[in-house]
Amino acid sequence: MGWWQIDADTLVASRFVLSSLAETTAGLIRLRWDSAELPPDREWLRAHRPAYLARLAADPVTAELVDAALRPGWIADFVAPPPWVAERPFGEEVAVVRGTPPADARRDITASLGGRLPASLARDDLGERMADLLTWIWHTAIEPDWPRRRRLLEADVLARTRQLSVGGWQAALDRMRGGTRWLGGGRLQINAYDHPPRDISGAQLLFVPNTLGGGWVAWQEPDSSRYALMYRASGVLADPGGTAPGALGRLLGAGRARVLAGLEQPRSVSQLVVVSGLGLGSVGGHLRVLLEAGLVTRRRAGRSVLYMRTAAGDAVVRVAG
Repeated sequence: MGWWQIDADTLVASRFVLSSLAETTAGLIRLRWDSAELPPDREWLRAHRPAYLARLAADPVTAELVDAALRPGWIADFVAPPPWVAERPFGEEVAVVRGTPPADARRDITASLGGRLPASLARDDLGERMADLLTWIWHTAIEPDWPRRRRLLEADVLARTRQLSVGGWQAALDRMRGGTRWLGGGRLQINAYDHPPRDISGAQLLFVPNTLGGGWVAWQEPDSSRYALMYRASGVLADPGGTAPGALGRLLGAGRARVLAGLEQPRSVSQLVVVSGLGLGSVGGHLRVLLEAGLVTRRRAGRSVLYMRTAAGDAVVRVAG
């Protein structure tokens, strides 16, 4: 398994960051592999993969670059750089990919392909080509829906921050993504691959959610001052401003169903407002009814009150879903 050695100061200074480039890269990965884990993934692929395939068909070099840069269990480093400590506009983030020194991009592709570089990719514009593709995906498939997706990411960060305050790092990290768990002794398992451990003590550690993909890790050589762990946000099935889950919406009403569906993990009222897209008063009213019906319970965590589904609430969502 791959793991990072982290000292206490690095862990304490770590932070959650939102990144529009990470969201776009997750979209590229999903387009590349044509994989759909959830209903929203299938809808998104149906809407955008035909245009993606048409673009690559018209640009064989970029198509070969994508195949080489995104391999099973592997992403070429220059394609997915770690974000800054503070959120930046997409243009500033993708400029890092565009500005990749040609020798570094060729080195990353060579490593991705197991030590060989096809003559067709022995060129100086790999960073520019990848940045152009990511920019196209951002403008056509991510940016129009970014405000909604950003609300989901913010809700995930709020929930995980609360998990951290209540249960510590093990609670916050163990269910972040498949293969990730806190091993103790300053060791963070980042994946299930047989990679040598890496000591990142003293570096900036970032946790970056996305709504479209699984997860990956990122750093840049030779300056490994920032390490990032990308993961899929919770609550992706919530659809602020959209329709409630079909049968559940018909059973409980659209708003109440949205609140109950948003409690796949404990959340505060303010977090439910973000996830559901409903007003504060509406969320409060729906929670009162769900509490009276025995579908939801609540408990205090520090200064916040967290709501969670009861066994009956889980059963209703499972059967209706």
